[in-house]
Amino acid sequence: MSHPSRATLTTAPSFSRVTRPSTVDLIQAELRNAVYAGVLAVGSPIREVDVAAQLGVSRGPLREAAQRLVQEGLLVATPGRGMRVATIGRERLPALYEARRSVEVTAARQLVRSGDAAAIAGVRRAHDELVAANGTGDARRIGGADLNLHWALVAAAGNPWLTRWMTTLIVEVRMATFTVSDEYVVRKDTADAHAVIVERLEARDEPGLVKAIVETLDGAVARLLGREDEAVETFEEPADAPEITLGPIDAPDEASIG
Repeated sequence: MSHPSRATLTTAPSFSRVTRPSTVDLIQAELRNAVYAGVLAVGSPIREVDVAAQLGVSRGPLREAAQRLVQEGLLVATPGRGMRVATIGRERLPALYEARRSVEVTAARQLVRSGDAAAIAGVRRAHDELVAANGTGDARRIGGADLNLHWALVAAAGNPWLTRWMTTLIVEVRMATFTVSDEYVVRKDTADAHAVIVERLEARDEPGLVKAIVETLDGAVARLLGREDEAVETFEEPADAPEITLGPIDAPDEASIG
């Protein structure tokens, strides 16, 4: 399926390793992507009738998919008021990044110890994509490629639990960015700053890789909290939701709109 929102997304948040995805699986992935992209803005309500119509599905599977995202913490359900996209404020940033650090460092250690050359090459390709994105000066594209590199590193470790947790964490990082700032800001040297992660990984330097990951994540927290060195050059753009909408999904077992 193709529709306008696809061009704004990276691959990271939508990965769901199912052999034959159901309608609910597809809706869940679409909603997660929409939150990640800002199409469904942080704090905004989920209007079932409108969203179901845009996706071309009935409200039953939409509710089931949305409930899964409630369990992930991406949506919030309030009795009598329906569902809305969650927000992640400044006070929760340290805990969010502590969880992210735990997942990434664990995956990095596993990947170094496995020595899987093909998996490591996949992380290098993700960095090549970050370099290309950095050259465009597009803050949101650079940010997406940045997060996708970190997701690729975790996925390369081959641990499905770590990958699943990282998939949710990546979306929450985007949500935090949209919550705490009026602008989407990335460093101009993002690609260079991440090169050391890939270099330490390729060298199978476990302590050096862990150090590079921790320093990168600590720097991200400082930037989001406004504590980063003001001399650092950045690209930025408004953090408002882009002017695009959801489009119909290819539902294998659901064709009606209810």
